[in-house]
Amino acid sequence: MDEQALLGLNPNADADFRQRALAYFEQLKISQDAWQVCAEALAQSIYSDDHIKFFCFQVLEHQVKFKYSELTEVQQQLIRETLITWLQAQMLNPQPEKTFIRNKAAQVFALLFVTEYLTKWPKFFFDILSVVDLNPRGVDMYLRILMAVDAELVDRDVVHTSEASYYFALTLEARRNTLLKDTMREQCIPSLVESWYQILQNYQYNNSELTCQCLEVVGAYVSWIDLSLIANERFINMLLGHMSVEVLREEACDCLFEIVNKGMDPIDKTKLVESLCQVLQSAGLFSIDQEDDVDFLARFSKLVNGMGQALIASWTKLVKNGDMKSAQDTLQAIEAKVALMLQLLIHEDDDISSNIIGFCYDYLHILKQLSALSDQQKANVEAIMLAVMKKLTYDEEYNFENEGEDEAMFVEYRKQLKLLLDRLAQVSPELLLASVRRVFNTTLQNWQTTRFMEVEVAIRLLYMLAEALPVSHGAHFSGDVTKATALQDMMRTLVTSGVSAYQHTSVTLEFFETVVRYEKFFAVEPQHIPTVLMAFLDHRGLRHTSPKVRSRTAYLFSRFVKSLNKQMNPFIEDVLNRIQDLMELSPPENGYQALLSSDDQLFIYETAGVLIVNSEYSAERKQVLMRNLLTPLMEKFKVLLEKLMMAQDEDRQMALADCLNHAVGFASRTSKAFSNKQTVKQCGCSEVYLDCLQTFLPALSCPLQKEVLRSGVRTFLHRMIICLEEEVLPFIPSASEHMLKDCEAKDLQEFIPLINQITAKFKTQVSPFLQQMFMPLLHAIFEVLLLPAEENDQSAALEKQMLRRSYFAFLQTVTGSGMSEVIANQGAENVERVLFTVIQGAVDYPDPIAQKTCFIILSKLVELWGGKDGPVGFADFVYKHIVPACFLAPLKQTFDLADAQTVLALSECAVTLKTIHLKRGPECIQYLQQEYLPSLQVAPEIIQEFCQALQQPDAKVFKNYLKV
Repeated sequence: MDEQALLGLNPNADADFRQRALAYFEQLKISQDAWQVCAEALAQSIYSDDHIKFFCFQVLEHQVKFKYSELTEVQQQLIRETLITWLQAQMLNPQPEKTFIRNKAAQVFALLFVTEYLTKWPKFFFDILSVVDLNPRGVDMYLRILMAVDAELVDRDVVHTSEASYYFALTLEARRNTLLKDTMREQCIPSLVESWYQILQNYQYNNSELTCQCLEVVGAYVSWIDLSLIANERFINMLLGHMSVEVLREEACDCLFEIVNKGMDPIDKTKLVESLCQVLQSAGLFSIDQEDDVDFLARFSKLVNGMGQALIASWTKLVKNGDMKSAQDTLQAIEAKVALMLQLLIHEDDDISSNIIGFCYDYLHILKQLSALSDQQKANVEAIMLAVMKKLTYDEEYNFENEGEDEAMFVEYRKQLKLLLDRLAQVSPELLLASVRRVFNTTLQNWQTTRFMEVEVAIRLLYMLAEALPVSHGAHFSGDVTKATALQDMMRTLVTSGVSAYQHTSVTLEFFETVVRYEKFFAVEPQHIPTVLMAFLDHRGLRHTSPKVRSRTAYLFSRFVKSLNKQMNPFIEDVLNRIQDLMELSPPENGYQALLSSDDQLFIYETAGVLIVNSEYSAERKQVLMRNLLTPLMEKFKVLLEKLMMAQDEDRQMALADCLNHAVGFASRTSKAFSNKQTVKQCGCSEVYLDCLQTFLPALSCPLQKEVLRSGVRTFLHRMIICLEEEVLPFIPSASEHMLKDCEAKDLQEFIPLINQITAKFKTQVSPFLQQMFMPLLHAIFEVLLLPAEENDQSAALEKQMLRRSYFAFLQTVTGSGMSEVIANQGAENVERVLFTVIQGAVDYPDPIAQKTCFIILSKLVELWGGKDGPVGFADFVYKHIVPACFLAPLKQTFDLADAQTVLALSECAVTLKTIHLKRGPECIQYLQQEYLPSLQVAPEIIQEFCQALQQPDAKVFKNYLKV
């Protein structure tokens, strides 16, 4: 071995040594006989360094996994002997090997097992057992090997190649695993089970680690071996004994859970669960309140959950089979566990509670199916409801300002409880509504003296009712009178109680979330709108001390205003005045910390736009308000752009460019308020937005921070094309000219959708402009595509691929918008160049998305130009280039029909051929039959078949033929 290279295996070695060790490992993997050196090193314990031992096992693992079939019988025998020799040494070494080495060794044993058990090593387990006997270190390795074998047989971890080969490999592996398990069941499982019993009996009182390992093995294997081997008196009694031994009971619990989880006949399952429960109960394990070991209780809760769900699955099967007598017995057994379930559900530890939710949820599902509930069942529903309400409550330790892992887990747990609440609503909506109303009213009567978590959960429950008792379009305050009245009363209490002033962020946020969720309430009682608006606008909302509250409120305020629409009319100017300071563009130099981030300000600008556009004011008044809103942005923009032109420091340039970008973004966002019913023109606001355009467009010629500035202005132009319609057209030529100057792949890729939008929207109106900028745009694209790139530069390759797609999308838009004259008028040489790029895109690049687009362009051009009156020379081009492209593309090796995009490309290829036949008629068939297909050495009968399919009137027939 290369001792120098081995030094790099130490994690503390420097990078060069580590690199050398990696290279050496790769070298040994390729080498024919290097594994023998490693085998010898392991068998003779040559090295004491743990990392080298691990390395040797890795080399052996690679040999067994990938190159085993290349070895001679003698070499294969050597690997077997090496492993057995190493195993024997384990029992004599003064110190046990490190855990990571034992686990790796177990993996190699398991790989050898799946390779050889059915053929050369049927006595695999017996050989190992004869070596280890009951030696603790030997038993440890034996149990690790069993776990590794189970992982190989039960876990699915196949290397993904293509879809087809993946499923093929998966099927092969599944078949092999089934055969291995069947053979094991026949030949060795009873002996293995016996060995587990002996290990448990021997070590249960003096070696808890081995006992727990063995229980884990039993739990793993029980899912696929004969259950009667484990679920019998001697095993179950031993497991139950372990349930009262502190160091063993968690593993024993998990083992019993796996036994209960095993698929079996419903009546037998009920008997098994019931007998287990009786023994557990008599052992005092159901007395939850006397147990303070939360780790054990979490496992125990999982076991009870498993038993409950197993009984419910049995009940469902029995009902389905019509065995109502047994179903009734099973239902009684389920009911008998509810008290225990409730104790676990209400437990203060959320892990314990979370583990029982599945049983609880399924139990409610049973109750939902019953025609009538008994008093006891009604009491159970109420108890679950109270438990959920209690458990939804935050605890004192929850850190609202810096939410970490514990907080994230509680949020997930709350989501589980919400599902329970929704299920409770399905079982008894009246009871849920009454319970929530009671808790809500009691809490809000005394909110000033109540702890924050209780106030928050009271409002939260009202919020959750909206989904638990669903209605269409949020119509909670009409229809069912009882429900509407209850919700209306609670909402009235919420907005009039003053609870919005509670000094805790969780309560504040819950208040605003609930107000927005029940916005339809304000249509019924509009007198409360001013109260809520003030809460949004003052220190409780947008001016709260917490940035988190301010940010969320900005979004919720925007939703609130949008939903109230016409009801906002009396308050518009007052609200606009109050939010004016929140919309200030904060330039980088003043060091002033704005209340809202630029993302939050977007919502405020949108809200302002909505208020103005949806108002009942005249167009003149709307124009004045919109100008008041946007003029400060334009003025600031001009000043900042001048500053940017003079800025020297790059950080300052970036800060100024970001600020300019925000200004454009804010103006853009106000335009989202317009609609087909309220257009910019109808609102008299065209002039304001044209002024914005004139203000923002000079930024395109700024040589500094081009990417940021162009991106913002481009987005604004997209919006203006929608809002201003043809009024935007005079600005497009100069904007395009600036955006095409010294641009990169990404700039072009983002510019082309703008041109596509203009082309698709205005069609012939922009034909002169398109004809003028067509070749400059193409030259810019070709220039970028022809730039040399490094061979391994993946991001450059991807950028070029995306640009190529954008280019073809542009040509598709032009041809698809009925403006082929834009291409035709570029001069013969340029037209030819464009056509060849499309042929190249259809055939040469292994990008099915681009290929599909190219075939769409080709069939459109054939449709427009392929007739008798088409451009001179185009018919020749069809036969010399388009027809061959339709055959060459699908014949490429990269054309993979297992890929959905490629199938779409083939479909468009078929359409192209059909279009050629449609335009050229019998001449096309004659060309295929007599010239083109014979030149490809295609057999005459296939040519005949192909041409018949092509002539079928139904295009689908030909598409399917081509695919086959």
